[in-house]
Amino acid sequence: MSARHALPPLNCLRAFETAARLASITRASHELALTQSAVSRQIQRLESDLGQPLFERQLTGLALTDTGERYYRVVQRTLRELGEASAEIRRRPSEQSLTIASSPTIASFWLSRQLSGFQAHYPDISIRMLIIEDPNRLEPGECDLGVYYHLQGEVDPVGMTAEALFDQEQVAVLCSPTYLAREGRPESVIELLERHVLMVVEDHYHDWLTWQCWCETLGEKWRTPARTLSANSYQLLMNATLAGQGVTLGWTCLFEHELQQGLLVEALETHIESRGRLSLLTPGQSQMTRAAGLFRQWLMAPNGDTS
Repeated sequence: MSARHALPPLNCLRAFETAARLASITRASHELALTQSAVSRQIQRLESDLGQPLFERQLTGLALTDTGERYYRVVQRTLRELGEASAEIRRRPSEQSLTIASSPTIASFWLSRQLSGFQAHYPDISIRMLIIEDPNRLEPGECDLGVYYHLQGEVDPVGMTAEALFDQEQVAVLCSPTYLAREGRPESVIELLERHVLMVVEDHYHDWLTWQCWCETLGEKWRTPARTLSANSYQLLMNATLAGQGVTLGWTCLFEHELQQGLLVEALETHIESRGRLSLLTPGQSQMTRAAGLFRQWLMAPNGDTS
């Protein structure tokens, strides 16, 4: 059999790579937008095709076998290189175009405002926004730059370098003035947990910014909140917060405009320092285009002053 005919189906390789990277069939199914049974069938088909088990099923999740570990490294590298090459071919090669990847929340609440100023100075540059929630799903070849929260060692996209956009950033408890007028200002962390509606993000990528982490960082004893509103979209929860439906944890720099305009207020005066930094991500192996270089200069310069 030729090497070409020995290749397993691409969807099986994607299912295997995702499950191995996340060590979970459940998380892999969420990322691939498939059912858990579909992901399991694709992995089983791959194992049958190879004639070797790739995973050991454990109570705590998935663990790669020795064969699976070696195969995972090859598959991950191959899929990444294939994605980068495909993205480069799809993209319009132009010094006057710029593709910026970001999450829905950052793009809508912060980045869009930066773009208006940049476009006023450089009207000849065409901008394309690429919205991807998890930066770990970002392929370097499909964008010129990325703007994401970067947490070294935990949120570290392969092949990307990160530059923090702010020297420091605080996490605060935010709500709308309408909510505060209706529910009253909490006098303590305990009252916040017992009486107020807390916005909860159901997303493993955001696990480093949680109410429990915030509470324990303050030295307070954690207890399950009495009232919550949960979603797997931080953007949705921020819009619900603006609509007066509860309180959420938010970065003061990211939501500086909303705070200055009085659309959001701090329900508590207590801050903690953010573990992650809003950062500019740059593909490490690609040469920066003129448009990307100008945008980087724009973002990194104080107050957008590029003179």
